Formats: sequence, C-alpha cells, structure tokens
Amino acid sequence: MLLGVNIDHVATLRNARGGKDPDVLEAAKICEACNASSITTHLREDRRHIKDEDVEQIKENIKINLNLEMAVTDEMQGIALRIKPHSVCLVPEKRQEVTTEGGLDVAGQLEKITNFVKPLIKAGIEVSLFIDPTEEQVKASAQTGAQFIEMHTGAYSNAYGTENEEVEFLKLKNSAKLAQELGLRVNAGHGLNYENVKRMHEIEGLYELNIGHSIISRAIFVGLEQAVIEMQNLVK
Repeated sequence: MLLGVNIDHVATLRNARGGKDPDVLEAAKICEACNASSITTHLREDRRHIKDEDVEQIKENIKINLNLEMAVTDEMQGIALRIKPHSVCLVPEKRQEVTTEGGLDVAGQLEKITNFVKPLIKAGIEVSLFIDPTEEQVKASAQTGAQFIEMHTGAYSNAYGTENEEVEFLKLKNSAKLAQELGLRVNAGHGLNYENVKRMHEIEGLYELNIGHSIISRAIFVGLEQAVIEMQNLVK
C-alpha cells in the first residue's frame, strides 16, 4: 500500500492566526522527502483551511502526485480543469460539518456524477469517489467511469476496539473485493491512525491510504518528518 498525506490541518493551524506559518508548501515538501506517494488537499467551498493559492503552489512545486478533494460543484470542476492535479476525490460537503461526515451518495445522483466526471477524465485527471463501503454505492460508482473509489473508513475507525469493529471492518473488506471485481481500484481513508491502520493490511488490493489528522497531530510532538515516517512504516 501507498501512503498519501492530507495536509489540510497544517492550513487550519496557519489560518488560526493568519500569516504564513506553518507553511503549507513546506509541509508538502517534507512529506515528499519522506516518500509519501501523494499530497491530499481538500479545497472546501468556504476555504476554511486550504486556499486556492495553496493548491496552485503545491501543484507547481512538488513532483509527487497532488490529490484534490472537492465537492461536486461547477466551481470546483473548473478549478480542477485549470490546475489539473494528478487526481481528484469527489466528496460530499456540508458547510456546518467539522469534517466530512459520510460518503458521497453516488447511487442517488448517478447521472449527475457520471456527467461530472467525464470532462475530468477527458483532461487526464484520475477520479476517485469517496463512498461508504456498501454494495449499492460500489456498484453505482463502477457505472460512473471513475477509476477509483476511496472507502470511508470512519465507521471502522470509530468502532475500533469495540464489539462493532469486525462488522465495520468486514464492510470495508467486502466492498474492496466487489470494487476490484468491477474494475475499480481502491483507496481508503478517514479516521485512520497509528493504531487502527494495521488492519488495512488484511484487505487485499488496497492501493493507497489517505491519512491526515492523525499524522498532523503526531507531528506536534515528534515533528512532521518523524510522524510521516512512522506512519509510512506501518502502512508498508
């Protein structure tokens, strides 16, 4: 498995006081030097953490892949087509939420999402759909033309160490198997940390894990380089 690092919360800390510190681009470069496979940034509609200029600077100054998380809106599609990140991950977005609360309802808006991804794919951008690990959502995702899904691991992460852990883990494992049978590549992320990430090795064929909050939290105590290396070792 590969490790993609989400650096949104470096920007959250910067924005708490304004200015440039901590520098988001510098964080991306540190992750790159630690052999992360990609940098993920979520350009939210309200720009609460990552800003447009952050995405542009990262795209221009790193050699590893840039993965742009974004809502299914005309504005975000236009930004993606202009900046041309290596990949985009389409996510649901509510202005009131603290973090992404669930997967994208692909099954409920199949035609809209299918039409939305077409120009992105035509532009050479890989498209991933951030979905809950259910049969319905996996099958719908396979119909859109997207090359990837990213399984929402939040329910598993919350259940880790409880009696519900196995139930939530099996949803991930079964969804990954189905997705691969339907020709999709599979990423995973949300809520993964230095403890619960180890079970991802039990899911065959996972391509990349996208992890942010736990790495940035760890970095407060040990530094970003060490935090990425520690997670990299667990993922490998």
